[in-house]
Amino acid sequence: MHVLIVGAGLMGTTTAWYLRRHGVDVTVLDRAEGAGLETSFANAGMLTPSMADPWNAPGVLSKLLRWVGKDDAPMLLRPQALPSLLGWGIRFMFNSRPARFRKNTLRNVAIAHYSLKQLRSLRTELALDYDQTLGGTLRACRDQASLDHAASLAGFLADHGVEYQVLDRQGVVRAEPGLRPIAEKLVGGVHYVADESGDAHLFTRGLCDAARMAGVVFRFGTEVTGFSRVGDRLNAVQVGDEEIPADAIILAAGSFTPPLARMLGLRVPVRPVKGYSITLPRGDWPDGPRIPVADDHLHAAVTPLGDRIRVAGTAEFAGYDDRVRPARIRNLLSLLEMIYPEYASRIEPGAAEPWCGFRPMSADGVPILGPTPIPNLYVNVGQGHLGWTMSAGSGKLVADLVAGASPDLPMNNYSLDRF
Repeated sequence: MHVLIVGAGLMGTTTAWYLRRHGVDVTVLDRAEGAGLETSFANAGMLTPSMADPWNAPGVLSKLLRWVGKDDAPMLLRPQALPSLLGWGIRFMFNSRPARFRKNTLRNVAIAHYSLKQLRSLRTELALDYDQTLGGTLRACRDQASLDHAASLAGFLADHGVEYQVLDRQGVVRAEPGLRPIAEKLVGGVHYVADESGDAHLFTRGLCDAARMAGVVFRFGTEVTGFSRVGDRLNAVQVGDEEIPADAIILAAGSFTPPLARMLGLRVPVRPVKGYSITLPRGDWPDGPRIPVADDHLHAAVTPLGDRIRVAGTAEFAGYDDRVRPARIRNLLSLLEMIYPEYASRIEPGAAEPWCGFRPMSADGVPILGPTPIPNLYVNVGQGHLGWTMSAGSGKLVADLVAGASPDLPMNNYSLDRF
């Protein structure tokens, strides 16, 4: 059996690894010149089953309308993106109803826990080093209402395996001493003790190297231009004038999966949600972050990655506009200053490396995994802001399904036909 995977990011590379473990011949195609160079390249770096709630929480519509056109908004809707969001947006809002939101949160928590378990196994088996930190994550809160909400959500998730501690102001500083300069601005926080963090790109690159050694073929700088059919099945992927034969095909191209699916007359309800980050050298800062910190009020996260620091935040509905907007980068620097003012004063001009990428967001905030109406076509997409968290689990579930094994989770929760 020969399987073609389109996309060599987190989803495509993990799927390829697990398929090869089943003895399947695998070829991975990617338009970039290496593994994990697009959305997997510079995300926030957090592995957080604790934060698996979808972004379409109850009340999201009023927030989006309030933030339209504001460059410092944590979730920005640019007017030019509206036409492409109409049908998808109705589903997005439908799933923001409280009962739907709770149901989808639990689906995400299940796959996030499963995924972190698989990632830990990969790390041990392959001795992967991706600047990982294993001390949990900290959600810092600046007012009592935010702390109460975070604690309530953590309590709800505790019944489904999330471990946490609610901290007062002093507890927050003990967990992350670098927050001492802003301690008076905090009321407390929630420490999710089992969360992890790490560099998703380093992980993807390391797993790609291991997969290659195991026999997976990666073809970079290769863009899919079409598909060939025999009857109701696909038999090849077209790359320019070349046809690459396959017994099964998996679309794992993130936000570019829907355009590929449209070539085949299929609709995959995923839209790009642009995210920004900056990466800075840690330098000689002695009180630098020990664990990732998510500031609940500022909607920003700061993550230590070895000798670097990653600052990420904001979500932007802007279609496939991949411009790095200076105002959004300035906003991230401003947010960093509000969280770690001591470090911000040490930053050399031009030290920040800006980045943006497209999070593939499904209409209900839950990934889309498995078969499509075309019998030998599968998808692994829609993880949104939880792509790093869900990657290993998503890859294993889809690989097991394609290889004819029984997946460890109920796949109907993640199937395309739920839409």
